Amino acid sequence: MLREKIERHILKVQKPSRYIGGEIGSIVKDKSKIDVRFAFCFPDVYDIGMSHLGMKILYSLTNSRENFWCERVFSPWIDYEKIMRENDIPLYGLESLEPIKDFDFIGFTLQYELSYTNVLNMLDLAGVPVYSKDRKNLSPIVVAGGPCTCNPEPLTDFVDIFILGEGEEVNLELLDLYAKMKKDGASKEEFLKEAVKIEGIYIPAFYDVSYNHDGTIKSVVPKNGAPEKVKKRIIKDFDNVFYPETFVVPFTETVHDRAVVEVLRGCIRGCRFCQAGFIYRPFREKSIGTIVNETKSLCESTGYEEVSLSSLSTSDYSQINLMLNELVDYTEKEKINLSLPSTRIDNFSKELLEKIKSVRKSGLTFAPEAGTQRLRDVINKNITEEEILSACKTAFEGGYSSVKLYFMLGLPTETDEDVEGIAVLAEKIEKLFYSLPHRPKGRLSISISAATFVPKPFTPFQFEPQALPEEIKRKQSLLISKTNPKTVSLSWHKTDISILEAVLARGDRRLCDALYHAWKSGCVFDSWDECYDFLKWKKVFEELGIDISFYANRKRSYEEIQPWDHLDYFVSKEFLIRENKKAHEGIATPNCRISCSGCGINKAIGGACFE
Repeated sequence: MLREKIERHILKVQKPSRYIGGEIGSIVKDKSKIDVRFAFCFPDVYDIGMSHLGMKILYSLTNSRENFWCERVFSPWIDYEKIMRENDIPLYGLESLEPIKDFDFIGFTLQYELSYTNVLNMLDLAGVPVYSKDRKNLSPIVVAGGPCTCNPEPLTDFVDIFILGEGEEVNLELLDLYAKMKKDGASKEEFLKEAVKIEGIYIPAFYDVSYNHDGTIKSVVPKNGAPEKVKKRIIKDFDNVFYPETFVVPFTETVHDRAVVEVLRGCIRGCRFCQAGFIYRPFREKSIGTIVNETKSLCESTGYEEVSLSSLSTSDYSQINLMLNELVDYTEKEKINLSLPSTRIDNFSKELLEKIKSVRKSGLTFAPEAGTQRLRDVINKNITEEEILSACKTAFEGGYSSVKLYFMLGLPTETDEDVEGIAVLAEKIEKLFYSLPHRPKGRLSISISAATFVPKPFTPFQFEPQALPEEIKRKQSLLISKTNPKTVSLSWHKTDISILEAVLARGDRRLCDALYHAWKSGCVFDSWDECYDFLKWKKVFEELGIDISFYANRKRSYEEIQPWDHLDYFVSKEFLIRENKKAHEGIATPNCRISCSGCGINKAIGGACFE
């Protein structure tokens, strides 16, 4: 029996509580009364997956239906995977401890490109054929959603259905259709032909892709009744959308070990490098009453002593101070820490600082992204050096003696002066700190993270090349030479990791073979430094005749058909081209509250912009 096998081996691994289920808040049902079983798979370890808000929402939403049962599944770490394979333990759901190969759906959330090999590995661990063409029966249907589905082409050989956009409505529609057709004895092909009629459903097998001699895409032609363009799903009434009253509370510490309340969705800013800022549009807010009620419900049901207000930019909430006044009344009384992880520099004020440190200080992180005003205008960051220094001054006078700053290297049009500007800005922050009469005792600590720029689909920089590895390394060395190691600590990801991310982010279907062979050669947990092996990937690309630079380092023309052009996220390509041209002219675009930039999202869904 599977449960006995698990119990026999579980104490041999790190953090066995990752693999046993039974946590407070987990949902167990009588499977004899269930029409559809859904395995919600996060293709990374439990500690990361259990911190993901989307999984918490869709887990609770699916289980709110009596005839559906959603179970959680995470990628086992290397030690447990070895034991599973040696002892014939298939991948299982945490709620039932039963093999997911017997479920109706195996669903993956695709949060980052470097999890793709884990998707294949989890299917194989489950005892399920990794290629969709080899899965002939109605079940299990393999589905995937999440931000990476805005270009899912490198996974199209393995996934039956991609869900584009927000899942709260479309997921239930898909499961309802399946329940009906399963009862009627439908085949997999019959089900897929009906499923493709649901808005937000992309079935890659229903599209034929052809290529030009130069390797670019010639055409994408739909068949079997599939739409020419697949539209993403959008929740229009965001204030009344389903939100869990409780979360599953892990036995072990997770990356974000706290209650999370989503206060808004979308972004008004339009930073030209930021994929999330465009694919999550339109901008929508919850009412203060809804936010307060969800905060109380989650804190009281889970026992968490910290609550995080989640969004792409929480300080852009239109009534931020009024909302925080309402929340602080509750959090102060209950001794709950209030965290605002996404705070804009230009919205950071003394009043806001007092709110977020009223119970217990949490760390302050700002994202200037570029070291000079010229480059900040290119990327449309819309913040000035004066605003950066003003935010730091407010923080220092409020008792903070450390600040973390996020930057990128290799941005379009970047020069050495821009790189040196990061060090110059750090020096100005240091001088500011020591010039203040009312500042914390002790030394200042500045942490700078300088990630490598990765061009992403559905951004104005989707056409731009990624800087070559040797150029990034040169700029990293330049930055090291210009910063004060006594005050500033520098960090960045391995350049090789950013290369693979760029390849997969803008890849097409021809990368499916590379993904499969990389996984077969042992590539898993590619986002983990201790597991990532770029030499294996490089060898696979060479053996298959795939040019890395074609996907990562090539500037793309505006006229080229991109692998994702048949997917509609309602931000028009014309707008992205316009913004790309403005970037090269160094012209910034105001945020959506100041003026409409004509991205197309509200026109497409019949809504109205702020003006």
